[in-house]
Amino acid sequence: MSASGGTKAIVAALAANLAIAVAKFVAFLFSGSSSMLAEAVHSLADSGNQGLLLLGGKKAQREATPQHPFGYGRERYIYAFLVSIVLFSVGGMFAIYEGYEKIKHPHPIEAWYWPVGVLVFAIIAESFSFRTAIKESNEIRGGLSWKDFVRRAKAPELPVVLLEDLGALVGLILALGGVGLALATDDGVWDGIGTICIGVLLVVIAIVLAAETKSLLLGEAAGTDEVKKIEAAVVDGETVTRLIHMRTLHLGPEELLVAAKVAVRHDDTAAEVANAINAAEERIRAAVPIARVIYLEPDIYSETAASAGSNPAKTPGGPGH
Repeated sequence: MSASGGTKAIVAALAANLAIAVAKFVAFLFSGSSSMLAEAVHSLADSGNQGLLLLGGKKAQREATPQHPFGYGRERYIYAFLVSIVLFSVGGMFAIYEGYEKIKHPHPIEAWYWPVGVLVFAIIAESFSFRTAIKESNEIRGGLSWKDFVRRAKAPELPVVLLEDLGALVGLILALGGVGLALATDDGVWDGIGTICIGVLLVVIAIVLAAETKSLLLGEAAGTDEVKKIEAAVVDGETVTRLIHMRTLHLGPEELLVAAKVAVRHDDTAAEVANAINAAEERIRAAVPIARVIYLEPDIYSETAASAGSNPAKTPGGPGH
């Protein structure tokens, strides 16, 4: 997996969640707290999710085949989408069910020091994991806000880990609040309420992740900055005089397909046109290195057709002359 895939953040989150999951299960066995059980399952699900992200990154590195000529870069999107499903079902829905059962059949929390101690430990461990994810994200986030980074990032791993860690921290605070109120009031209903809040939180995060990864699965174009660089690189004013229209598509986080119709001079020979196209491809790859699959179609630009409204720049896919 490339550095932009956030491997370090994934491994840090995996290590933290495995340790936390074990501690939470032990605390649940000693205390009987439903919040602890929900949090333990949540951490276990998160551990599985990080495993899925690592597996997706590994599978995405396979070479292209005749059956999959554009490679397997989108495997990373598929596994990120699976993460949202696991988070929704195993994490969110289980917590809501467990909380509902605890409210129906409340019982006091025993050995209170177990859940409180484990929750404090988990908050510290998750904070370190979250800090690693933030540090990794800042290296590629640029000037984007966190909201825009999650929405626009083409590599799904870092947004997934960020949202998971954020959800884990908020969930731990909710669990601590539910356990604290249950101990203060000697009423186990509060533990169940805290558990339901954790479940709702996980469901919301899962829906956000599903929506973002669905967009990546459907196919997203290059970012605005990359499009501008490609447009500037393709035209040299001598052999390629105009960009008539262009389409871009991410085949994976680090692989971009560029398809464009470009205008060449009407009196150029076939050899000159071929050389112009090859030179334009080199300029595009130099400007945007992830543009690895490029198809340029030469055409003769017509001012008459453009003024009549049949210019492909206005009607994508139409004739160029």
